Amino acid sequence: MSRIVLKVGSAVLTQDNVIAVERMQALVDFIAQLNKENEVILVSSGAVSAGYSKLQLDRSIIENKQALASLGQSILMRAYSKKLAVHDVLCAQLLITSKNLHISDDTQRIRNTVEILLENNVVPIINENDATSTEELEIGDNDQLSAYVAKDIDADILVILSDIDAYYDKDPRAHTDAKVLKIVSSIDKKELQKDVTPNNVFATGGIVTKLKAAQYLLDNNINMFLATGFDLSDVKSYLLQGKHLGGTLFKVES
Repeated sequence: MSRIVLKVGSAVLTQDNVIAVERMQALVDFIAQLNKENEVILVSSGAVSAGYSKLQLDRSIIENKQALASLGQSILMRAYSKKLAVHDVLCAQLLITSKNLHISDDTQRIRNTVEILLENNVVPIINENDATSTEELEIGDNDQLSAYVAKDIDADILVILSDIDAYYDKDPRAHTDAKVLKIVSSIDKKELQKDVTPNNVFATGGIVTKLKAAQYLLDNNINMFLATGFDLSDVKSYLLQGKHLGGTLFKVES
């Protein structure tokens, strides 16, 4: 049995300013399947977009985004709970901030809560507490939060499902000859210093935040797998069948 942190981004969960119902259903079905033989912890973005589907506030104002996150978090959790219940799987919500994961007492309490939930076959669903924390909404991303979580709860691997299907040797949007790097054990420091370039109106990340997450985990001897969240065939092949067909594995050097 492996302990897997699964992170899904807003770009996957959102389509046309609302929750992408079919993609969310596919994600939940996959989680239920994965949970049969593994311990699964989900780090889910999407609260702001869920809130916006009910209340169209100006997202350029940070206070509005915090209000949308507060509204949307309950919508998001209700959707996850209802869909997982079909598979007889319980889920629980943990709202934390990056600061929590840098305070030893907070980290221990989070770890204790996650351990009890997993022991009772409950899927913990973690998100940044956007209603009170501005860091993620302004410049951060759940990619890095999920990396902290993976390290602090002793996960075997972090899997990031995104609109970015893999790490390439060059920007595939600008170069048609860009090639997927299937296995990466070291990341050029220059790549980590590039500007964040989110592709989705609700997203705050991009490839840079994913590389930073990968580097943090590699430094802590934990692997990370990056794959598309639009089509789950690559992640299913890797996690369920042990076949690396698509996506990028950031692998600790042995």
